[in-house]
Amino acid sequence: MQSTREGFGDGLLDIAERIPEVVIVDADLRHSVQTLKFAEKYPKRVFNVGIAEQNLVGVASGLAHGGKIPFAASFATFITGLGYNQIRQSVCYSENNVKLVGSHAGILTGEDGATHQALEDLSLMRGLPNLRVYAPADYFEAREMTKQIAAEKSACYLRLGRQKTPTVYDSKFRAKLGRADVLRNGKDGVIFAIGTEVPFAIEAAEILKSRGKNLAVVNVSTLKPLDLKTTTSLLKKFKKVFSVEDHSITGGLGSTLAELIAENNFGCHLSRIGMTGFGESGTSEDLLKKYQLDGSGIAKTISAKI
Repeated sequence: MQSTREGFGDGLLDIAERIPEVVIVDADLRHSVQTLKFAEKYPKRVFNVGIAEQNLVGVASGLAHGGKIPFAASFATFITGLGYNQIRQSVCYSENNVKLVGSHAGILTGEDGATHQALEDLSLMRGLPNLRVYAPADYFEAREMTKQIAAEKSACYLRLGRQKTPTVYDSKFRAKLGRADVLRNGKDGVIFAIGTEVPFAIEAAEILKSRGKNLAVVNVSTLKPLDLKTTTSLLKKFKKVFSVEDHSITGGLGSTLAELIAENNFGCHLSRIGMTGFGESGTSEDLLKKYQLDGSGIAKTISAKI
């Protein structure tokens, strides 16, 4: 049980000496977004702009224009919401190599409540040109992704969760940016999952297997650019398709798959599992259970449709 934000923090330390151009810009949240270890070891490479996400993105864009590789980190709801215009103009339109990091995404954020639970960030970031969108499944993938996106010559958005979740991979795992990972094979349908919902999708598949239904599970950690080769091959193969995300079903993974299915007339049926409104305050476990985004909830929803 480890969080993806912890993987991000450790990934930064892994590349710090090897890539001296890497710097951090944060909004007085270094403990929460896990940039504290980097800040303690490399204090001259960290810029704290305070609680000002618009300025956060602007400063990061200026650093990128000057040859640095800035990781601009804040809560997902604030960096994508408050900083949207600056991301659009100063990062994407200007093609600046900024790594945007949105931590505490989704209802998994828990007790902080609806104001802090980003459920629209993937939709906002996916719609912008010149921006790649990533959501790692666990600690190990987050750690590896952090190291790899530092080497990408493109602006990126990295979506992270607050709470510790079951790990999908291990220390030997090496992320493949732009690739969807088929974690389980199946014959009765396929579950496409993203981010911290991946381990719960695997749990759901195990529950369904005990009931005689065998579903494939795919980790879509790169939402944009989507792995068309893997995704389309599975959409052609299965008639029953499910998307699972700790995000609004509008604009995120479910919408991405729906567009692909409609444009290519694949003939499969897609069921989108995710949020349809705002969240609320509560423990992450209680919220996942209430909104049926834990393993048993996902299995229940799929059982009714397969």
